[in-house]
Amino acid sequence: MLSRTADHLYWMARYTERAENLARMLDVHYRMSMLPNASVDRNWGAILRINELDGDFAHRYGGVTQANVVRYMAFDADNPSSIYSCLRAARENAHAVRGTLTSELWETINSTWLKMRATRPEAMENDPGAFFEWVKFRSHVYRGVSVGTMLHDEAFNFARLGTYLERGDNTARLLDVKYHVLLPHQEAVGGAADYYQWGALLKSVSAFEIYRKVYRDAITPMRVAELLVLRADMPRSLHRCMDEVYANLELVANSHSRETLRRAGELHANLHYGAIEDIFEGGLHEFVNDFLARINDIGSRITEDFLVPMAA
Repeated sequence: MLSRTADHLYWMARYTERAENLARMLDVHYRMSMLPNASVDRNWGAILRINELDGDFAHRYGGVTQANVVRYMAFDADNPSSIYSCLRAARENAHAVRGTLTSELWETINSTWLKMRATRPEAMENDPGAFFEWVKFRSHVYRGVSVGTMLHDEAFNFARLGTYLERGDNTARLLDVKYHVLLPHQEAVGGAADYYQWGALLKSVSAFEIYRKVYRDAITPMRVAELLVLRADMPRSLHRCMDEVYANLELVANSHSRETLRRAGELHANLHYGAIEDIFEGGLHEFVNDFLARINDIGSRITEDFLVPMAA
């Protein structure tokens, strides 16, 4: 496959997944902001810091409010990390490889963008949760159509790589928000507010019902982390994401990608054989930071191995 075609498919999938994950991150903060005694500015400032956008936001918007952050992260065309920009970029990448996609997949991506472009921020200010649900739903439709209509060849593999690299990165960031940003002053863990924060986090990754089915017990930080980090049967867990990344890397491997495959396999093995007790002993934040560094390294190596044309 031509590297530029692989590049467009990879980023088409990454941007679609990124839009969904931004909606999930905004949704969990929206839910948390409605909790009793919630620090609204602190909650919404967290999403800017974890995405390293607080400097640009402060320069352009000033005060941290729900309305400002939602407008910036969802609708700002000048913010390359906004939902608007991600869906636009997904559509642009899909258009570049229109002949590689099925007509159903192209129509799905294109219609999502057209609806996003026509949506005004003012229309959802009173109920941002409904907008976040729409973004998540359109991403679900994209995945269903891609799996159900695309030939499962290298084009499909590169799209899957983009999806799961992006998903792993964002699940890790959501976990990091919980302990590193939302509780920066060593506040007591285990109280009522903590319970509701973990509940909101589970709902943001569609895992609340899964948690109840798997553990059948009260929500505890260690079990939530175990579900989102180590459970291979949890669709958005770090383990599941690396299952997919490693499997698809094997299918597209070339003479340049041996080291990339080794690093992906090593990270996958750490998650496959890891124990949540060991992760907590070393620090959840430290573990998440290490995971983010390693998965971003794998992403950079994929770009070098497959997506950037090799010099003659």
